[in-house]
Amino acid sequence: MDFQEFSKRAADIDYSRLEMLSNVCKGDILTMTTLASSGHPGGSMSTIDCLLSVYSLANISITNLNSDDRDRIFVSHGHISPAVYSCLNKFGILPDHEYIAHFRQAGSIYEGHIERTTAGIEWTTGNLGQGLSAACGAAVASRVSGKEFDIYVFMGDGEQEKGQITEARRFAAKYGFKNITVIIDYNRLQISGNIKEVMPSMDIVSSYQADGWEVLMINGHNFQDIIGGLVKAKACDKPVCIIAETTMGKGVSFMENKEGFHGSPLSEEKYYEAMKELNIEPKLDKYKAMRKGFVPIHINHKIRNDVNIDTGIRIVYDKDTKTDNRSAFGSALKDIVRLNHNNNHTEVVVFDCDLAGSVKTSDILKEYPENFFQCGISEHHTAVCAGSASVNGVVSFFADFGMFGVDEVYNQQRLNDINSSNLKVVTTHVGVDVGEDGKTHMCIDYIGLMRNVFGFKIISPADPNEVDAVIRYISQTDGNFLVTMGRSKLPIILDSSDNVFFNNNYKFEYGKIVELRKGKDIALVTHGATTYRALEIKDILLSCGVDIAVLHIPTPAFIDDDSMKQLALYNKLFIYEDHISSTGLFGTIANKSLEMGISLKAKGFGVNDYPVSGNADEVYDLLGLSTNKVAEAIKKEVL
Repeated sequence: MDFQEFSKRAADIDYSRLEMLSNVCKGDILTMTTLASSGHPGGSMSTIDCLLSVYSLANISITNLNSDDRDRIFVSHGHISPAVYSCLNKFGILPDHEYIAHFRQAGSIYEGHIERTTAGIEWTTGNLGQGLSAACGAAVASRVSGKEFDIYVFMGDGEQEKGQITEARRFAAKYGFKNITVIIDYNRLQISGNIKEVMPSMDIVSSYQADGWEVLMINGHNFQDIIGGLVKAKACDKPVCIIAETTMGKGVSFMENKEGFHGSPLSEEKYYEAMKELNIEPKLDKYKAMRKGFVPIHINHKIRNDVNIDTGIRIVYDKDTKTDNRSAFGSALKDIVRLNHNNNHTEVVVFDCDLAGSVKTSDILKEYPENFFQCGISEHHTAVCAGSASVNGVVSFFADFGMFGVDEVYNQQRLNDINSSNLKVVTTHVGVDVGEDGKTHMCIDYIGLMRNVFGFKIISPADPNEVDAVIRYISQTDGNFLVTMGRSKLPIILDSSDNVFFNNNYKFEYGKIVELRKGKDIALVTHGATTYRALEIKDILLSCGVDIAVLHIPTPAFIDDDSMKQLALYNKLFIYEDHISSTGLFGTIANKSLEMGISLKAKGFGVNDYPVSGNADEVYDLLGLSTNKVAEAIKKEVL
């Protein structure tokens, strides 16, 4: 809403009603945490007044929760869920009683930390430090899609110790996101005590100011002061941080300024004492009865993202082309951004961490700078920002090196997946193929890590032509994808007649085997950068009288049942990959065979120690993964 309408709303605020609601909410907070015998009452009580104030002004209601132009409220310190649930109820978004009776009860939507599957919650949080990054993602989507809305971020003061917040602060200031307002619950207490004792050097005010933010100090329990601060923030032409000075456990004398109540509920005896002080009728027995009769429900944590993407026409590289997969990715991505830019399609946004030249997204910066967001060396922030943008009306691509886009930000990617993001992570420089950069940069565990994140799908293309097909596929397919590729230039994969294999007739299907070469009885199974090497191994063995099939599985963490039955037709499998065998494709095949009751004989050729730095071919040879050494090992097994 514009400033004039916002100011009118502020002028019409009924402060006596807010005072009444604050008291009722505190009673709710104490009832639900005592009932559950767990939770965080202290911070919930110190934040509730600011929450009520923001919801009084923001363009959020039960009627517009799915509207693109609604305001967004992110609660980074998700442990204050009691305050959030109570506040949402008071504004008609959550029904009465349920959020109290079934708080933290198994099978209830009212979990201990807020979840996006609950009405009115924008982002699942709990792991501190991610809320501002998520808010930045919404701001990115707002700017690129042309949808205007205000964004509020509630955070704790101890939370400010997290480095990711610094990354997010700088990003918001760089891009001038004046529609972001942060409200910090400054009660000066965290689990271990006073914030100045836990981390003496932390200066919240100067940190935000140094990064280009406007900072306001308010009394977080004075509604006139809170509303006044929000009006000032709305008028400011840069992002604003409101530091709300509050009291832990505000409203109950024996709870105030006691860090023990950060994460500990009251005993029933103390509960009744507190409710008497708040002058609220205790209802613990009523909610105990409701809790006993609860029937757990199935919670569908998946939230679909509706997108409309034009994938264009495939780029097919001829057999004489010598390029790398990452360049093919850059070309496909540029084409997709072009096709969906400034029309009726969903905009595509690209995030980079100071590696645009290496991950081949620099052409987006040159030709479509408004769709390109340079985050600097801030991978933790970027992962969350990109994930959040993807649920706010755009399609997000986050391109990075494997070690940084997977290993370094595993927790952030896990939270993205819990939030049902629609994120396309493309990591280059995976595996031993990185070569001279050495073991610190050789991401040899990306399948093992990301297979634990239930909604992420992993694709490891064989050559530039398959890369083009895959990038167009993931851009229009809802869900989280990790597409991996190495560093080196690769030959174009050809069929047995010397024609381009992954031509316009090729259709990528998740979970399917791609038979590159037929063979008798035994098969060499591979994916990604080792695929062309597998074809070379086929030729070496054929010259020795060994006829081996070559099977490419571009989805190394998942094989469907029909494809698994196809593998079972071979007497023995040799699984060849630039990855740790036990958690890579070898592990996938082993697990699937057990699941289906299929008996297989298999031998793995993979990376089973930290590799050394050096020319990629030489490192492959040292690891026993060169074409000659693998061919020799197979020959010994079968002859």
